[in-house]
Amino acid sequence: MAIISARARRRRAAGRHAAGEKRSWTLTLLTGVILVYSLLPLAWLVINATKTQQGLRNSFGLWFASDFALWDNITRALTYDDGAFFRWFLNTLLYVVAGAGGATLIATLGGYGLAKFNFPGKNGIFAVIIGAVAVPGTALAVPTFLLFSTIELTNNPLSVIIPALVAPFGLYLMWVYSTDAVPVELLDAARIDGAGEFRTFRSVALPLLGPGIVTVLLFTTVANWNNYFLPLIMIRDPSWFPLTVGLNAWNAQASIAGGEAIFDLVITGSLLMIIPIIVIFLFLQRFWQSGLAAGSVKQ
Repeated sequence: MAIISARARRRRAAGRHAAGEKRSWTLTLLTGVILVYSLLPLAWLVINATKTQQGLRNSFGLWFASDFALWDNITRALTYDDGAFFRWFLNTLLYVVAGAGGATLIATLGGYGLAKFNFPGKNGIFAVIIGAVAVPGTALAVPTFLLFSTIELTNNPLSVIIPALVAPFGLYLMWVYSTDAVPVELLDAARIDGAGEFRTFRSVALPLLGPGIVTVLLFTTVANWNNYFLPLIMIRDPSWFPLTVGLNAWNAQASIAGGEAIFDLVITGSLLMIIPIIVIFLFLQRFWQSGLAAGSVKQ
């Protein structure tokens, strides 16, 4: 009887192992399909950035042409129109540093305050934040433009930076993260030791909020780097265009009948545009992962 029971257990274990292996292969296949779907546009961009204008017309989009013109395309993209690409890059950097940095700071301070302090109207603020998260940014672009035009602040970098400072999802994320990441006992101990609220936040809470801050910074950086519609309606002066609007202007120029064919520069400029955001993501991810690992060990 014991032998039969042992064999039955082995058969059940083998069946579970086979089922787990089957599920693993299914998950691997599904993940592979999603990976290919995600990387295919990037592969198309990299491949076509190596082609000349003639190569773009005469070759298959997902394979290289006979002439390799990547370095020449990069040089032309950086120098075309008196170096407009570099000027647009600096503008984008300004919008990201001021907008994403300010939004992260405001979200960190606001999320910590909402999580650790009780005051009248807190539930109402929570409802407003949830409602703001549900509203897409493009739906607010036109009302924002009308407001800024009333105070004559359009066609100005501030018309892009100021709206970017409001990040409802970042505020909500820091609120939720601060609730569990910062123990109330640590804050009370710091206050008993005589630390003020600002010093308690800076010395006790801020190190524990590191992973959440980096997460919000990643979201806001990507959102500001890819911001297109708001600068499009706010900025008329090409010298203040971000890369998204500037490259679209090149694309419109290349699409005009009889205009100069610069589709190869549009593609190369798009490739150059995504490289910094990839580098920023990989750089911040290291601190994100290290912060999560540091918080997983109880001292």
